[in-house]
Amino acid sequence: MIILLTLALGIGADTAIFTVDYATLFAPLSYPQPKQLVTVWSGTNANRLNPSPQTFIEWRRLSRSFQELSAFAGGTFGISNIDQPESVWGMRVTANYFRTLGSPFFLGRDFLPGEDQEGQNHVVVLTHKLWSHLGADPNLVGHTMRIDGKPYTVVGVLQPGIADRDIFEMAMPLVFSPEELQNGSVYLVAVGRIKNGVSIQQAQDDVGAITAHLAPRNPRDAQITGASVRPLREYMFSMSRDTRQTLWWLLGGVGFVLLTVCVNVANLLLAKGMTRQREIAVRRALGATRRTIFMQLLTESFLLAMAGGLLGIGLGYSMLRALLAAMPRFTLPWAADTRLSLPVLLFTLATTTLAGLFFGCVPAWFASQTNQGEALKSGAQVGLGVGRHRLQQILVIGELALALSIVAGAGLALHGFANLINVDMGVRADHVLTFYLSVPKRQEAEPVNIAAYYRQMLTGIQAVPGISSASAQTGTPLFPPGMTPFAVAGESVPDSDSSKLPRAGFRAVTPDFFKTFGVRMMEGRAFTEQDSSSNVKVAVVNEEFVRRFLNKDPLRARVWLQQSAEEVPIPAAFTEWQIVGVSHDTLSKSMREHIPEIQIPFWQSPSSDPVIAVRTAGNPDSMIKSIGAAVHSVDSAAILARPRTMEEIRNQVLASDRFSMVLFVSFGAIALMLATLGVYGVVSFSVASRRSEFAVRMALGANRMNLVSLVVRQGLSLAVTGLTVGLGGAYLLNQGMRSALFGVGHIDFAVLGGVALLLLLAALLACVVPAGRAASVEPMQALRTE
Repeated sequence: MIILLTLALGIGADTAIFTVDYATLFAPLSYPQPKQLVTVWSGTNANRLNPSPQTFIEWRRLSRSFQELSAFAGGTFGISNIDQPESVWGMRVTANYFRTLGSPFFLGRDFLPGEDQEGQNHVVVLTHKLWSHLGADPNLVGHTMRIDGKPYTVVGVLQPGIADRDIFEMAMPLVFSPEELQNGSVYLVAVGRIKNGVSIQQAQDDVGAITAHLAPRNPRDAQITGASVRPLREYMFSMSRDTRQTLWWLLGGVGFVLLTVCVNVANLLLAKGMTRQREIAVRRALGATRRTIFMQLLTESFLLAMAGGLLGIGLGYSMLRALLAAMPRFTLPWAADTRLSLPVLLFTLATTTLAGLFFGCVPAWFASQTNQGEALKSGAQVGLGVGRHRLQQILVIGELALALSIVAGAGLALHGFANLINVDMGVRADHVLTFYLSVPKRQEAEPVNIAAYYRQMLTGIQAVPGISSASAQTGTPLFPPGMTPFAVAGESVPDSDSSKLPRAGFRAVTPDFFKTFGVRMMEGRAFTEQDSSSNVKVAVVNEEFVRRFLNKDPLRARVWLQQSAEEVPIPAAFTEWQIVGVSHDTLSKSMREHIPEIQIPFWQSPSSDPVIAVRTAGNPDSMIKSIGAAVHSVDSAAILARPRTMEEIRNQVLASDRFSMVLFVSFGAIALMLATLGVYGVVSFSVASRRSEFAVRMALGANRMNLVSLVVRQGLSLAVTGLTVGLGGAYLLNQGMRSALFGVGHIDFAVLGGVALLLLLAALLACVVPAGRAASVEPMQALRTE
């Protein structure tokens, strides 16, 4: 039973982790003919850009490489005809978007040709998830719902599946307004299905030639002369290098655990073979050959492995559910289908077969070599034999070496995470609530109107009792800011080709930004209400910007920024901004990097979709209703969307690291348990086979403490040898994991030393019970039995 549970544990963990890795790294998209699906971008593969509406329209009209070419643009929309108005993510899509993908429908129909034309576009398709959230009414299709204050007819509901894993919950037809066609102020993602027999390179050459032909006539894309066509899977499964590396490390970690399981089971079977020597000797005496004995025992091992594999599949399913429930949202690509599938089951079968072969061969071979004459001697205590005893010791040493590597990995992950949570973030995360305002899209997007709107909104929010400050800013600290090209005035002269310029993080913030987030000013001053559009353009840079780009007094420096008008991506002329302050760095990119940043006054460059942040005296969550009422009093159509505290944001940023740390620690705990069982097993069987030796020692004058010391020394000698061998593997693991961990040096002596001591203590505890059994031997009774 112990062997079965041990196997089930190793195979179950392997199955669960491989399911996640297969779904994320290898599985094809769950659409018909997924290899035909591609994304199409302006620019090169190294510098892909969203195509403008004009470019997309010409691609669709002139290209001969696609069965279908569609596009979508994402955004937030307010649903107001339900019990509680709320903001949801949605898409505006061309009428052929779902036909391009091959998306099946649960209810209703797809968009019809022509429904992406003005006047016919007030129709909506819901995901199954949103339909269920709205009450799962099968009669909802054909009825009207209000989106951003306008009526839309529900025409279809998508099948449950891949669409429900996306952040987008509904889709409406994409209609280009004259302004969008003129200035390209919509960021499209083009999705195509290439024709049979057309390669991705051929499709790229086709749209690249069209783009080069259009460039002189299109100001937005004047500098773009090529196109990039990439598999849609790359877009849907885009991950950071650290996330991808972590998935491989987890698969490697669980592979080490399975290997440790196999070594442990081989050791137990080798020891168990001692009790079957008389049985095997009788079989040999009755005519069975060594090959027959070997095949019989190997078959028994395979049957044991298969039983462990079946248990492992059930346990793996449960572990997978627990894994996904504990996994932070957006840790994995949204398109990943993390269900047990045929490739996963085949992997489990292969793993089980190899495991049975690995742990079954050696014990079967040793058992088939039994000396039948010695084994059949009546009353003889058959020992392990020198070869078999040495093999058991080698297996235990190998198991301890593997365990040291795995536990060291867990210790390194724990140390790196501890460093991460104790780092200076540059902001105060306590008592801060952030949210967006989902407001109907207005035609007027003049900066003066946007600034007036948010001045009034912040004034209304700050009047709520319990709020000490409120600010509006583009983006949220701890998340990577948008990057902008710049030049330091006097050191370089900006030209029209911004690709040659350095880039820095960019935020537009209101004056209370620094107070709300607790960002310290290191030099100069923060912004004031007087820093408006009618006054001198000023900027605040952070310490990292000063370190990298300024070799003089920062308060005497000026920077040139290339800004575009709100929602107009045509590159604008450079404008000059006087640096008036230096702020403390705020961390970004999973709390690991200092990014040079430039902040400018929100009132001098207002954005129509900023993040609102408030600092509260009490619990921020308890203020949501009061803030929502204040927002509603200023604009009855506005909806408070995606409220989150900064502590939640901090936890979200750290979630992937926390999750990886927990998994590594779990693997380490399993490896530690298996190593302890391995030492216990070999010492315990050694004691059982040496009862007569202990009796003789005691008859010759040895006391019980001498026997305890002898047994403990045997166990600890194995442990010390195993740990010495394992230190090499732990060192290599330290080098491999260092880039994915925070603040971990080339050799983490504290972790390696602590892990070695922990395993040594575990080995010592594993020796205690067998040592006590050896000390309890009664000399006369043991010798009489022999």
